[in-house]
Formats: sequence, C-alpha cells, structure tokens
Amino acid sequence: MSFAQPPTLLAVFAHPDDEAFSVGGTLTHYARRGVRVVLACATRGEAGKITVPGMTVDDLGQQREGELREACRALEIPEPVFLDFHDSGRYERTRHDDPLALMNVSPLDVEVKLRALIGDVRPQVMVTFDPHGGYGHIDHLQIHRAAVGAFFSTGHVPGGGPRRLYFTAFTHEAAQGIARMGQDLDPLVYGVSEDTIAVRMNVTAYAENKKSALAAHGTQTGETSLLGRMSPEERQAMETRLLGTESFAIGGTRTPVPTLPLRGLFDGLPGFEALDD
Repeated sequence: MSFAQPPTLLAVFAHPDDEAFSVGGTLTHYARRGVRVVLACATRGEAGKITVPGMTVDDLGQQREGELREACRALEIPEPVFLDFHDSGRYERTRHDDPLALMNVSPLDVEVKLRALIGDVRPQVMVTFDPHGGYGHIDHLQIHRAAVGAFFSTGHVPGGGPRRLYFTAFTHEAAQGIARMGQDLDPLVYGVSEDTIAVRMNVTAYAENKKSALAAHGTQTGETSLLGRMSPEERQAMETRLLGTESFAIGGTRTPVPTLPLRGLFDGLPGFEALDD
C-alpha cells in the first residue's frame, strides 16, 4: 500500500502491561499492515506489585521497562516512548509523597509532553483509556484526561493533528466477566452498551503475539496475580475474551464517521481507507 504520508497510530497508556491487555492484538494487526505504531508509556511501573513468590528486584522500574521492550518485540512494534512520570501505585504501595507520581501531577503537564509527541510523530489515530480508566486506576484516569486534552488541543498543529481518538472499551458482558474474577467494579458503570462500541477488532490471528506480550510482563503475571489465581475455567473464559476481540469507542473525531460500527480504526480517514479493507 502507498500513502501520501506515513500511516501512524499513537497508543497512550500509563504502565507497562496496559498495552498487552487492551490493544496488543490491534497494534500487531496495524504494524503488519505497514502502520507506524508509537506506544507512549507514561511510567515504568515503579510501584507495581511483584506477583512471583520469592522474586526480588533491585529496581522494579528498570525491570518493567525491560519487560515492556520485550512485549513490544512480541507485538512486532517499535520500542516504547517513555514520558518519564512515576507510577502512583495502589493500596499500601500508593506513593502519596512522590511529586512525579501521576496522581500528584497536573494532567496539563502530561498533556504538554503528549502535544510535543503528537507534533513529532503526526499520528492520524490515537488510542487511550476510556473515561473510567478501564477499572478506575488513578493513573489510567490521569492519562485519559491528558490524552483527551492533547487530542483536542492539537487540531491547529502542522498536519491538523490526529483525525480520530478512540477509547478502549469493555462491553457490559466483558465487565461482568472481569467483576466475577475479583475486580471490585460495577459492570453497569465500567462496561458500555453494545451501541457504544464503534470498532470491534477480531484479533484471533495475533493470539500468540498477545500471549507472548503478556508473558513478557513476568513480574505482573505470576502466581499471585489475577491471572495466576484463576481457575482453569476462568482462565479459559478470560482468554476467549482477551485474545479474540478488542473493542473501541470513539472519543473524538475531525472527520465524518461513515457508518457504525466502523471496519477498523482508520475507516473513513481520507487516504487511509485501504488499511481496513
């Protein structure tokens, strides 16, 4: 395929492993279609929980940075861009006193970095967390706000800024499944209706890529992780959802939307329609 300008997708997330769960198959799909995929990760996951019993790590941020680089190789995308903020943590690991923890940073400061990145890579499509941050993590919510701000404030940059902004989205049914696996969330709040889904990507062809990317995040997918504690039946149900389909809602657009649901993330973008043939 030949394009007047390089097709580019910018994915913006908070921690190493966010990409593997929600958009990994989609990133591989478009990379194989010749799209330049840029993954921006706000932190290095410094305050994550090590889920491998007996494992000790001197520098968890450095460890998880390496895991994300390995995951990117598994997904067949370039190495990530780090925004150099810090993981806020959760529960007893919450970093209230860290000035660089995302929970303590103004979303406008994150937006400044994202605007610069958008001006540099000139994506047609952006992807980030939904307004509930997937499951309500404060860092996810901060990145959602900053990414939405960056999309709306870059329409005047050379090239006109990204043409389309998408949010990762759980359907109500998928959110019910996550709730059954121990996440304390209300499926009617965190899950969306079927008619909210604008793009449903079939990613079964990239299941092995996604499995390898998840496995790369070894500190987060060990025996005491949510995945590690699942029964075989729960894990099978999770993999059916996680490895089969990735869903997105529209967060913003600067071009007409031809119809819903869309065939893919570039559907309706002049000059890039062939990417979703």
